[in-house]
Amino acid sequence: MAKRKKPDPTAGKAEYQATAQEKAVLRKQKDRRAAAPVAPRVKVSKDEKSIIELDHPNDAVAYGILMEALGTADFDFVTGLLSQLANAGSQGGQVDERGLNFMVSVIKDIKPRDQLEAMLAAQMAAIHMTTMTFVRRLAHVENILQQDSAGNTLNKLTRTYATQMETLKRYRTGGEQKVTVQHVTVSEGGQAIVGNVTQTPRENAPGQATASLLALADTKTAPMPTLDERTDRALIPARRKAK
Repeated sequence: MAKRKKPDPTAGKAEYQATAQEKAVLRKQKDRRAAAPVAPRVKVSKDEKSIIELDHPNDAVAYGILMEALGTADFDFVTGLLSQLANAGSQGGQVDERGLNFMVSVIKDIKPRDQLEAMLAAQMAAIHMTTMTFVRRLAHVENILQQDSAGNTLNKLTRTYATQMETLKRYRTGGEQKVTVQHVTVSEGGQAIVGNVTQTPRENAPGQATASLLALADTKTAPMPTLDERTDRALIPARRKAK
């Protein structure tokens, strides 16, 4: 007796037509992939001894492309960095192929310009992997002690990652700091100061403090004559008293 064929769930269904918005997103993705650095995927053998290889028919071409993506021309640097990343992402003595390719993808997207930037990018990828591990641990704590331990470690990791980003930025800009002033209004006779300004109370000399208090003591007192007034009075002859 002939076997009955299993029904095909896709039979009779029309092919999906992407919407205009989805097509626009797919075009952006196509442009992004075209501009992204090219690098072969990493393969890890499943034998007793993990062997790291590049998924490409030609090893020379594969390593040349990977070296360009990592900002170096040194073969030993690339192989050493892959080995370090594999050790950092190993689980239970086995190299995590997916995690290794993720870290290589992070380094590649940072677009390192030299080996120093590649090493810093590798550290950032490893710190991120460890950060997500402690995020998972913090979500499954069983007591306060585990919560404090995971929380403190997570806090240190996130601060380290932020410091690494700032370090990479300073290294790429040569440590230069740029200050941009968008709008400044200064009235006539005034002065503008660009930068952080801290105002502290000025200490008056003892004589100045006394003079200020005397000036405020009686505002109704007639002002003393100026030097010009005293001079004018001295020039006017005094009237003689009648005998």
